[in-house]
Amino acid sequence: MLTLPSAVKIVLATEPVDMRKSIDGLMGLVRSSFGEDVYSGHLFVFVSRRGDRVKILTFSRGGFILYYKRLEQGRFRLPQVQAEATSVRLDATQLAMLLDGIDVAEVKRPTAWEPPKHAAAS
Repeated sequence: MLTLPSAVKIVLATEPVDMRKSIDGLMGLVRSSFGEDVYSGHLFVFVSRRGDRVKILTFSRGGFILYYKRLEQGRFRLPQVQAEATSVRLDATQLAMLLDGIDVAEVKRPTAWEPPKHAAAS
């Protein structure tokens, strides 16, 4: 199971990316397409045209980390996104499901519990 602090954002590119791109090429996409700070420690997720490869870029302790996963069979199942969106936010659970090949768009989550609102003191 992938455990990340809630402060870490996970940003998934909605358009396929050329997997020949190196760290520098992916950094350029993060800056130009997402408008995000590549040094933030957030995770930036890119999927190949065929949908069988994923790269995840992040910055940690003075250097970049690039995770790469190639499926030997099948494709990664991406969530549904708005037509004009260049990226979509995921949470750690959604990222773990994506990397395991689970169709995130088909998963139904229960409504999150919230504590009751207290009546204002009179």
